[in-house]
Amino acid sequence: MKTTLTRTFTALTLAAAVLTLTASPTHAQTTPPRFHAIVLTERGGIHEPFVAAAMIWLKAEAKRDDFVFDTFTNPAQFTKPFLAKYQLFIQLNYPPYRWSDEAKTAFQDYIEQGRGGWVGLHHASLLGEFDGYPMWPWFSDFMGGIRFKDYIAKRVSGTVVVEDAAHPCFTGLPPKFVIHEEEWYTWDKDPRPNVHVLASVDESSYQPSSDIKMGDHPVIWTNEKMKARNVYIQMGHHPTLFDNDNYKILLRNSILWAAGANGTNSAAK
Repeated sequence: MKTTLTRTFTALTLAAAVLTLTASPTHAQTTPPRFHAIVLTERGGIHEPFVAAAMIWLKAEAKRDDFVFDTFTNPAQFTKPFLAKYQLFIQLNYPPYRWSDEAKTAFQDYIEQGRGGWVGLHHASLLGEFDGYPMWPWFSDFMGGIRFKDYIAKRVSGTVVVEDAAHPCFTGLPPKFVIHEEEWYTWDKDPRPNVHVLASVDESSYQPSSDIKMGDHPVIWTNEKMKARNVYIQMGHHPTLFDNDNYKILLRNSILWAAGANGTNSAAK
């Protein structure tokens, strides 16, 4: 009797072990990620420290929120079929020039037809004639019809004022928060008439103060004329941004919203 019980217990133990070793890994391997993102990065130059810090944060964020991403340092191979593999396009400081005509056409289609979402940071609004490349008129219209004019090169802190607190990008954020050491951009015109402004910077809060101002100065906005969920965030110059909890919440919210992965429907654009 004792031998029979021992054999039964051993058999059950082995069966449980087999289930543990086979069922769990299979589930982990077959569960797809929530979404697949493409990250276009600008490496080298003055923005390298920010981009390097952003990549470290993004890797941890992808693990936390169960998504995957592929990284590219130029858009040379971007075509419509290529971009169709991705549910989110993150333009990590890469400027709107040095794109081939084919890549421009693919990106325009991606945004206009809502093939996926888009999050653009800082240098993504460097619109004009730079490095021998002409202005990209479509991208200027996408950003509200603007052209780059000036920036605060010495970097200053400023208070960001949330204008649409109900937007999913601002979940968990206070009505105002301070961004330190930012290279605030100005443009030749206010994008507000052509986009939905989500937040602006209070230029009177600049520390140290600066004469480089716009008056009305949007810094986060979305273009609701496009089918793609999209959000532009002007702040993205210095790596200390990733020591700022409010900035990290903003960026995480923006990624999940643009990817359609935060539980909101398309009407939340």
